[in-house]
Amino acid sequence: MRLLAFQDEAAPAGRLAKALGVELGLIAAHELPDGETLPTVPGAERTTAIYRSLDRPNPKLMPLLLAADAARRAGAERLVLVCPYLCYLRQDAVFAPGQPVSRDVICALLGRAFDRVVTVDAHLHRTKDLSAVMGIRADDLSAAGSLADALAGEAPVVVGPDRESAPWAQRIADRLGGELVLFDKERDGDRQVRLTAPDLSVVKGRRGVIVDDVASSGTTILAATEQLKRAGAASIEVGVVHALFGPEVEARLKAAGVARVISTDSVAHSTNAAPLAGLLAGALEEELA
Repeated sequence: MRLLAFQDEAAPAGRLAKALGVELGLIAAHELPDGETLPTVPGAERTTAIYRSLDRPNPKLMPLLLAADAARRAGAERLVLVCPYLCYLRQDAVFAPGQPVSRDVICALLGRAFDRVVTVDAHLHRTKDLSAVMGIRADDLSAAGSLADALAGEAPVVVGPDRESAPWAQRIADRLGGELVLFDKERDGDRQVRLTAPDLSVVKGRRGVIVDDVASSGTTILAATEQLKRAGAASIEVGVVHALFGPEVEARLKAAGVARVISTDSVAHSTNAAPLAGLLAGALEEELA
């Protein structure tokens, strides 16, 4: 198997290549004067994987699709997309007149270009079977174990942002030997949420760990932090799989009393502390045969 990646993701792709025991080839991406991108792949094998995480997706998608075409023309018969963060899945229905179903658009694009997609903690709500939507095999891996390992320490009270996160957050709590508390969440907009707290007396004087799959505006985590502070938590930490927030949000979390913020390396971020190479390599081992 050949593993390819764009230059800006050489570090996480390199860790994956090392875990798989394969060589990493870097895709050259030349920008033409009119803003178009011309990618060039450094060869391909019968089975070829392209590593591309789709945070900030708009400038990444067209070069990725062109690179997939280039890999096919270079000899790839089976093409796998390793996409730790998969974009545009939130909008899985028409919530207001005139809106698209972006999940179906992105899944159709990737399903036509690739034979398999491997992703991590896809932001799914009502979608039960990602493979069915894509029309190809799509593996949605859980980073709960990787995140829990990075959060190892005194048994905490693990706090999930909503009921939907229960199974995933419970795995983290079990691995850390702690208890799980879940909020009820109502969203009033992109940056407005209301969290209804259960009995938080269990967190008094203890280590509180807020976990979430995706953090972008930081609104939910900030609201949870305030409630844990009022409940008397001895310390507050945050663990997220996909860190999509900027430095200003990280600064607000620290100012609010969060002692530590960690994330997986699904998206390059200053808080990366939980590498996913082992998890991804385990899912890709069958492609080496």
